[in-house]
Amino acid sequence: MEKGEEKKPLLCLGEVVPDFEAVTTHGKIRLSDFKGKWVILFSHPADFTPVCTTEFVAFAQIHPELAKRNVQLIGLSIDSVYSHIAWVRTIKEKLGVTIPFPIIADLDMKVANLFGMIHPKQSTTAAVRCVFVIDPEMRLRAMIYYPLNVGRNMDEILRLIDALQTADKYKVALPANWRPGDPVIVPAPATQEDAEKRLQDAAREGYECLDWFLCKKKLPQ
Repeated sequence: MEKGEEKKPLLCLGEVVPDFEAVTTHGKIRLSDFKGKWVILFSHPADFTPVCTTEFVAFAQIHPELAKRNVQLIGLSIDSVYSHIAWVRTIKEKLGVTIPFPIIADLDMKVANLFGMIHPKQSTTAAVRCVFVIDPEMRLRAMIYYPLNVGRNMDEILRLIDALQTADKYKVALPANWRPGDPVIVPAPATQEDAEKRLQDAAREGYECLDWFLCKKKLPQ
């Protein structure tokens, strides 16, 4: 941190996220209105910009899949609600895509500062491309940050939701590049006795073990 710069607090995984009220293209909302659902809160630098336009089309395309997973999508940028409305209408007119989720008009940067979306080395007036995954108990479960000039990967966002929901449901961990249907990781034993038992019981439990600390299994379909 350079001299004179103020260090902003960073949200931590596992913490309950701060609640807020905001004006959106769907009217006023409170984040806590969505308790009981998963929430993806994402920021974009500005309306009527090329990368952001491609992203909003892509988010609209995965919106039905997110809805199947009980996920509420919420966008945000430091633009007015009138700019948001005009941009959404332009996307519909020019690209034939309807934006079905609310977009926060964060002109005072209240939410952006609350969630650490302003990175001064990128811009002091625009949010970077943040993705916050919030669970039904309003706890922050994942964060992804992209720079202003690189668009997000929607396949990874869907994969991340599937991974988090699978981990919660089955109390397992997920390996690198995991996708639904792939084997999952059984939590490692915590004692020497359990480690020995893990290897003895591996075949009976249907585990595929590289060693005592790394065992995988297939989930029921």
